Amino acid sequence: MQSIEPKHDVFHAIADKHRRKILIMLANNEKSITSITDEFTISRTAVNKHLTILYESNLVTKKKAGRETRYKTQAQELKKVNDWLQYFDVYWDNKLESLKNYVNHN
Repeated sequence: MQSIEPKHDVFHAIADKHRRKILIMLANNEKSITSITDEFTISRTAVNKHLTILYESNLVTKKKAGRETRYKTQAQELKKVNDWLQYFDVYWDNKLESLKNYVNHN
């Protein structure tokens, strides 16, 4: 069972391109480490380390299915990223409003 408090920060977890790709791969389908590893040129050990960080960040779930462990994206933690990005919406709204005013007056 996964802990409530993540061991790794969600921003750290999504900072790596391999982990972002894994999250996308697992968004709609559960996959085993073997099928995930097949999509990369990095080693199985490296993929496992990435999965550990994603798991410890509460970004993926894992469950045993026979002899293999299956992983799936758990997107709730990504809400933290969305919330943080929304802070900057005001900035972009102001910039777009300024551009609109500039275009309308010139």
